[in-house]
Amino acid sequence: MALVLRALGLGDLLVAVPALRALRRARPEHRIVLATPAALGPLAALTGAVDAVQPTAAISDLRRPPDGPPDLAVNLHGAGPQSHAALDATGPAARIGFGGPPGWPGPTHAQALAADPHERELWCGLLERHGIPADPLDLRLDPPSRSDPAVVVHPGAAFGAKRWPVDRFAAVAAALDGPVPVVVTGSAAERERAERTAAAAGLPAARVLAGRTTLTELCALVAGARLVVSGDTGIAHLAAAVGTPSVVLFGPTGPRRWGPPPGPHRVIEHPELRRGDPFADDPDPALLAVRVDEVLDAVMALPR
Repeated sequence: MALVLRALGLGDLLVAVPALRALRRARPEHRIVLATPAALGPLAALTGAVDAVQPTAAISDLRRPPDGPPDLAVNLHGAGPQSHAALDATGPAARIGFGGPPGWPGPTHAQALAADPHERELWCGLLERHGIPADPLDLRLDPPSRSDPAVVVHPGAAFGAKRWPVDRFAAVAAALDGPVPVVVTGSAAERERAERTAAAAGLPAARVLAGRTTLTELCALVAGARLVVSGDTGIAHLAAAVGTPSVVLFGPTGPRRWGPPPGPHRVIEHPELRRGDPFADDPDPALLAVRVDEVLDAVMALPR
């Protein structure tokens, strides 16, 4: 059995899909257990690379599997030492991860970052250094169902640094609403922000889907959508994974590290103004520099 740690969010799991698939191909004899938040279980199943999920909301939740120590522990979570130590506590026979304490050999996370890789390339490169070929573009998912066409506007993000102002999202939503309806998505915690966006755009309350979709339903919604407009957050990675055209607004971090792959996607950034703190409470100046007309122009530039 191989125990893989990636106890992070939606976008974090999606950028690790190529690495998970590489591991699956290289270790067909192993049962692959992914330690990740329980809510991401349906997405893990769609990868075709995971046999089971061990619900793990944080590193401190990681436990030795009930059937005994893993044959292989794979750290796709971070640089260590905390994540390394948590995996070591499960008693693995072998380990794959970045070098560092406590006693993990090989190049460090910092050394890997020096090449300025995309996040998908970072984890694929880790596996390649352990003799496992990996393709960073092997990220596509095929959801079992697709909802009716919609334009998805997603005004939320986990941290204020990545939240474009509500009034600008509303202006974009109002301009895009038409025969294909605009819907506003988000988590339950983002529902109030989504409601303000819809109200300012003149959209009916029923178009606010924030907090009302399961992850499976969100996958179907995005897979059937004509377009996704969002900041640099999980739903942008979901659009890339299912091949839905997207316009993604970048602020404190740039698309070189977290942007979509080649395809029907457009990114907007103003790197010269970037403050660079992704965990700040207020929007990054680079994000505030993004104008409504820039977003609408990017939508028009997408392939039809």
